[in-house]
Amino acid sequence: MTRFLIVLIFAVGFPAVLMAQGTSLAIGSGAFDGGQPVEVSADALSVDQASGAATFEGNVLVVQGDVRLSAGQVVVLYASDDAGSPSGIARLLASGGVTFVTPTDAVEAVTAEYSIADSTVTLTGDVLLTQGATAISGERLVIDLNSGSGRMEGRVRTIIGGSNN
Repeated sequence: MTRFLIVLIFAVGFPAVLMAQGTSLAIGSGAFDGGQPVEVSADALSVDQASGAATFEGNVLVVQGDVRLSAGQVVVLYASDDAGSPSGIARLLASGGVTFVTPTDAVEAVTAEYSIADSTVTLTGDVLLTQGATAISGERLVIDLNSGSGRMEGRVRTIIGGSNN
């Protein structure tokens, strides 16, 4: 009976499906609007005219709707149109104490890559995802902001909130 209760509590209290090689997760609401503007603020900005990359450094904060990313440095890479002119942001590469926050989740990692076109965020290096009282860690987390799904890989560990929470 005790084993049944533990399994039942685990199944009801933990929304992710744990697998040996990785963990599938529900992240965010799945109602992300990738068409919203991207706002970036930082202590300093440098632009490489040759590559068209913009590098933000120092207390960088990137906001798009209710999604926030903060880091020590963020490099913005632009997409090009058929004529080779910049046509908008393609990717953001973040490093240095990366924190990614949605209304329901918080993730910490060493680096992150945010692809604007397909609304995915890939976080790598000592990844820690917190969802309420549940914490999940691994080496790599890929989040699909459109569907609200994610996958944690690389020696996944979790702590599930106890009965005192």
